[in-house]
Amino acid sequence: MAGAAQAIDVADILHVIPDRLHLAMAHAVAATPDHPALVDGVVTWSYRQLAQNVEEIAAALQALGIRGGDRIMIVSENCLALAALLLAASRLDAWAIVANPRLSPRELDQIRDHSGARRMLFTGGVSAEAASHAARLGATVDRVGPLDTIGIGALNESATPEPVEADPARQVAVLIYTSGTTGTPKGVMLTHQNMLFSAQVIANVRKMTNTDRLYLVLPISHIVGVSLLVQTLLSGATARLVSKYDPAALSSALAGDGITILNGVPATYQRLLEYKAVQGIARLETGALRMIGVAGAPLDLDLKTRVEAELGLPLLNGYGITECAPGISGVRMEAPRDDQGVGTLLPGTEARIVGRDGGIVTDGGVGELHVRGRNVMLGYYRAPDITAKAIDGEGWFNTGDLAHFKDDGLFIVGRTKEMIIRSGFNVYPAEIEAVLNSHAAVMQSAVVGRAIGGNEDVVAFVQLIQGATVTPSEIMAHISPQLTSYKRPSQIIVLDALPATSTGKILKHKLAESLQAT
Repeated sequence: MAGAAQAIDVADILHVIPDRLHLAMAHAVAATPDHPALVDGVVTWSYRQLAQNVEEIAAALQALGIRGGDRIMIVSENCLALAALLLAASRLDAWAIVANPRLSPRELDQIRDHSGARRMLFTGGVSAEAASHAARLGATVDRVGPLDTIGIGALNESATPEPVEADPARQVAVLIYTSGTTGTPKGVMLTHQNMLFSAQVIANVRKMTNTDRLYLVLPISHIVGVSLLVQTLLSGATARLVSKYDPAALSSALAGDGITILNGVPATYQRLLEYKAVQGIARLETGALRMIGVAGAPLDLDLKTRVEAELGLPLLNGYGITECAPGISGVRMEAPRDDQGVGTLLPGTEARIVGRDGGIVTDGGVGELHVRGRNVMLGYYRAPDITAKAIDGEGWFNTGDLAHFKDDGLFIVGRTKEMIIRSGFNVYPAEIEAVLNSHAAVMQSAVVGRAIGGNEDVVAFVQLIQGATVTPSEIMAHISPQLTSYKRPSQIIVLDALPATSTGKILKHKLAESLQAT
């Protein structure tokens, strides 16, 4: 067993953090009300304005029938409206579900139906994709408090509110959907305490203050984006909200916007270096930049070295998972590493390595990583059986990742799950396979990941029904409308037969090995 929880830090953090997500800004509202909180393009909201707008939006949502315990879906890219709606949901004790508007209609409707959302809201004024979903679902475009051009979906009269819990460790703040290894949606219930505790720990480790300016381009529809927003508010800092990643815009912001903290996935940095090379820029200007972090996918050492040489800062690798809100470990600024380690455990997190036999691995060997702490989710929504398999009676959560400790450093060496991480987004093969198998000519399919340039690619293998003559491009045309861009395979390979055991189980490792041989 490694990394016992630091009791003093836990007690201190629990004493400092508020009971609800929207109260993360309370200290800054009182101490520095005119300090910029959120910046979106040319519009800036101070902490005073943010607090006032959240109150008005909460009242408007209440008038739209949103109650404590209701689930409310916000279909949006990063923007002021999204941040305010998320905080307003907290104000009402509603559960916020932030959904990426780039999801397909099938994917979005699955989340709506599983969650029993009371209403769906769409920021159509800033996202063409959100506007398209709003039109498809017959939403009315209107104002919600100070926000204009918001698509307001129909009220779900059959929605039943969940009980409202006074205890922040029991009240759900956000419901984040992952597709799961079964291909069906799983709603990760993250409480106010989960989110605030994890965000405060990370803010402390990063020594964040109200002088910091974060470049928030990682989507708030995913856990890291939500956490970065909360870290900003707890620190009284400023976040520049960015809806879509553009390396040219990032380069400009670093040079002239006073950005101090940049968080990304490996592809964020890879594309920035490619932009520099294509544009013939001698050296990127970094301005006030003091910290660069990376997580969400395996970090290639060559990319790490090139980024550090260009930006003049250590690229701090971190590890987390949606179910842990998300922080588990991270490389510290004062102790940079020259390897692929993901640093030491964050304060308040316990971890142990479990072998195949269920015993604890104590000799530095590889096994499944199990963690425990205030950051671990309440469970999966409406899925008690799956929750019981993931979290044992003592509160240990099985991450499904293979790892080992070397000294006090954590190393992730693989995944027991089949999940692929593509440009920081979680991709689950079973979901893609279900869509592939819906094609009339496909008998069975298998999806695997392929490491490429510090990222992971999605490759699909299909076996056709005997006599079928469909081409890979025709299959791609069938699945593309049903899958968001990062879930679409970059390659579809047709085989006469997929390798399988005598019981019919597809041998995916053989397919993965065949990709390495090409």
